[in-house]
Amino acid sequence: MSAAVATAAPAGAGARAGLSLALAAVLATGAWHLSGEAGGSRLALSLVFGALFGFVLQRSRFCFLCVWRDFLDQGDPRGVLGILAALAAGMAGYAVVFGAWLPDPSGTRLPPGAHIGPVGPVLALAGLAFGAGMAVSGSCLSAHLYRLGEGSPTAPFALLGAALGFVLGFLTWNPLYLAGIAEAPVTWLPRHLGYGGSLVAGLAVLAGLALWLLRRWPPPPRSSAAVLDPLHAVFVARWPTWLGGLAVGAIGTLAYLRLGPLGVTTEIGGRSRQGAAALGLLPERLEGLDGFRGCATALRDGLLTPNGLFVGGLVVASFAAALAAGQFRPARPGRGHVLRGLSGGLLLGWGAMTGLGCSIGTLLSGIMAGALSGWVFGIAMLVGITVTLRLGRRLGLSA
Repeated sequence: MSAAVATAAPAGAGARAGLSLALAAVLATGAWHLSGEAGGSRLALSLVFGALFGFVLQRSRFCFLCVWRDFLDQGDPRGVLGILAALAAGMAGYAVVFGAWLPDPSGTRLPPGAHIGPVGPVLALAGLAFGAGMAVSGSCLSAHLYRLGEGSPTAPFALLGAALGFVLGFLTWNPLYLAGIAEAPVTWLPRHLGYGGSLVAGLAVLAGLALWLLRRWPPPPRSSAAVLDPLHAVFVARWPTWLGGLAVGAIGTLAYLRLGPLGVTTEIGGRSRQGAAALGLLPERLEGLDGFRGCATALRDGLLTPNGLFVGGLVVASFAAALAAGQFRPARPGRGHVLRGLSGGLLLGWGAMTGLGCSIGTLLSGIMAGALSGWVFGIAMLVGITVTLRLGRRLGLSA
């Protein structure tokens, strides 16, 4: 294949690129406008970070379910290695920020806003439910958001199901809190190991996993004469998973430095709580919920919120990226899309509400922050995915 053939633009590529640039201009204009408002710099940064995050997710196919399923089904470790790269970059970045903000981690204080949650059986149950919801619906919540920008027929129903799952989580919160959350320990590893010890221990675990995975590295593809130009490599070809992982880790660090930890469920949970309260579906009080760190689900007063703009920027940027790459492929939803989306989304929402976050907030941001809760949620999530996939295939319910 010649270089000319490899870089030839398919029909309609120019129009798609123009629309993508227009969407990027809308995002930039929105951020500029917000930055000029009183107190709007936080909102503007949220929109910018959300757009960057959505672009990276779409370009690198950063999807926890996809990469784990690739590993289970094909023995391909590259996607999992990308997640490990994100965690390693984020761990190092968080350690630097923590050292500047809270030089002595041994006291009773915790880093401001960091996703460090209670560890116990309820957290593991939430991770299992979230993983099962990923396997049923086809993605985690962050991936459903960027796939919404790709035209996924399942994503809208999964997000609707997640909102219902949050309401279900509010209804079950009080008995679970009293039974297993109120007295659960909140374990922050730097408090016990120091920043250096926690970082070395975390990186050692990631390195051990990476070395084990590298033994299963697939053979290199046959060499090709095709030469991809830089624009094609950035905006059309899929990024290497390690590059996407490093970018996610860098965005996570910068977002925490300027705004707060990465997370995509705060707005979904907050709006679900607001709607349930308006309909009289919530308990009179949610015991201890608003005192925990994580993706808070406080009632929303304003129309524009930092996490809402983050999620909006994520969806719009992933739509622009999918358009430019020719990967925007909307499809009419069938009954299977609706059922899988709603049922899987219900599990996703319940797991995210009960676990105080999702694969981005509790797992990714939690592990980066040195929270034991991130590791527990992540392990339970992978178990939930694996068991649900295998059970579904055995019963003939999934491919």
